[in-house]
Amino acid sequence: MHADPIDALLGSDERAFRAEVRGFIRDTLPESTRRNADLGRHATRDEVLHWQRALYARGWAAPTWPEAYGGTGWDPVRQFLFTLECGLGSAPKVPAFGTKMIGPVLYTFGSEAQKAFYLPRILRAEDWWCQGFSEPGAGSDLAALKTRAERVGDRYVVNGQKIWTTKAQHANRMFALVRTATGARRQDGISMLLIDMDSPGIELRPIIGIDGSHSLNEVFLTDVAVPAGNLVGDEGRGWDYARFLLANERSDITGVGRSRRQLARLRALVGQRGAGAGLLAAIAEVDIALTAVELTELRYLAAQGRGEDIGAGASILKLRGTEVQQELTRLLREVLGAEALRFGAAAQGGAEGIAEEYLYNRASTIYGGSSEIQRGLIARAAMAEGA
Repeated sequence: MHADPIDALLGSDERAFRAEVRGFIRDTLPESTRRNADLGRHATRDEVLHWQRALYARGWAAPTWPEAYGGTGWDPVRQFLFTLECGLGSAPKVPAFGTKMIGPVLYTFGSEAQKAFYLPRILRAEDWWCQGFSEPGAGSDLAALKTRAERVGDRYVVNGQKIWTTKAQHANRMFALVRTATGARRQDGISMLLIDMDSPGIELRPIIGIDGSHSLNEVFLTDVAVPAGNLVGDEGRGWDYARFLLANERSDITGVGRSRRQLARLRALVGQRGAGAGLLAAIAEVDIALTAVELTELRYLAAQGRGEDIGAGASILKLRGTEVQQELTRLLREVLGAEALRFGAAAQGGAEGIAEEYLYNRASTIYGGSSEIQRGLIARAAMAEGA
């Protein structure tokens, strides 16, 4: 049994809350879903929706939202503990696109009509959202996007292409960045639209990942009509809303609960198979790194709860959290040797899901802003502080 680095820092109320969440997961999560997660399999769409609706019934569908909009009203530390316990308890990761990303944008910048229509649907898991940001020539350099939206009467007509659109094959709605005007700065003239994925003129093409899964898509938009009422906030302010949204995405990407579960699996395999001194040292190093991520995230969240600006904190968490994820799957492969090369049903004896997870995690230091981008943001923040 390994000591919990978080528990000693919590007060009695926070420990009681953590126990409540743990008990809810234990009593509510179907055993088949838990088993699939423990074998390294990604949750199916039905498993995710079942879990989202169970959270809604409990009043926990939106841990980061204010109570006024149907959220829990939890402080940042409770939000962290909830996410941590969900990861430790093998619960499906609820897609961030609704509750973590577009939801906060809408209740902060959206119209009253948008709030009244979309927010309850997000809470009840009636809509599956996808993110229409990246384009073939605009990934990390998002301001280079070229998808255009022309105002024609009471609607916008959208033409362009989006790429790397996660789970678009399941989505019925997309929040997209589009260019509504050209300005002196590339960031000027970018707006955010809410697009119905069943609209005429939308075509999806799957992008099959290196792990064989279909998670990503190309989305082609040809003369897609979008009601003018689906413009978020003000025309030309999409860049500001996107920055707000991406800060939420990066702060949710550490996955410390899931990484703790992977570390426990790694230790169990080493206990069964043995390991040399070099491998044991590497496991100790990744444990220390994971603990540092946990404590750093908790420290940042406590600061946010006091109303403090954490600066490049989200970038630091994204950078280190994803590096830890990659190192854990690398070590699992090292322990298993050639057995870790087996896919699907061919993987047995502790190797289940390892090959797929290893390959899937190769992208974790790219999506949500690459590690190179995060280092640049951290460096600029540090230089600004020293100026």
